[in-house]
Amino acid sequence: MDASQQEILDIFTRTRALLQGHFVLRSGLHSGHYFQCAQVCQRMDAVERLAELLLAKVHAQGLKFSTVLAPAMGGLVIGQEVARRAKARYLFAEKENNRLVLRRGFTLAKGEPVLVVEDVVTRGGRVLESLDIVRQAGGTAVGVAMLVDRSAGVARFDVPAVSLLELSFPTYPADAVPEELAKIPIEKPGS
Repeated sequence: MDASQQEILDIFTRTRALLQGHFVLRSGLHSGHYFQCAQVCQRMDAVERLAELLLAKVHAQGLKFSTVLAPAMGGLVIGQEVARRAKARYLFAEKENNRLVLRRGFTLAKGEPVLVVEDVVTRGGRVLESLDIVRQAGGTAVGVAMLVDRSAGVARFDVPAVSLLELSFPTYPADAVPEELAKIPIEKPGS
């Protein structure tokens, strides 16, 4: 792990955003580790630093955008800070009938370059929904930026994707939870 990766991990540990126990993830999978990014988002110094590092990776990839779209709830804080630092427009998608949608009068211009920003990606479902929203609204999805990719590279998108931290903790379907994990009471802290 390089110094930058260690700094990021230290931020998550210091803010108690990286939890250990028995968790049911939004995906329905079970895990012994959970990223509760809401904990890190309480600390604006941490949010500012994470956004600075994430935006540097976005720029290093040559991704050019004028708008940031973040899925609610997880991506809201980091998405807004990335947009603020980039002096970009900021939109968010929220659930309606169990599906992410643009509301509140948010629209995209034809071809408007949009960066999707998320906190943690396990399977990538909310990112995929966000990419669909961009395209259906007429915008151009230029990339994805995430704080944590916990998919072990399994989550794939049809646009470039960058993450600050790639950690692969095992996940299990409900019917295949290991005995040692099954002994721990289940928590579902929410995204």
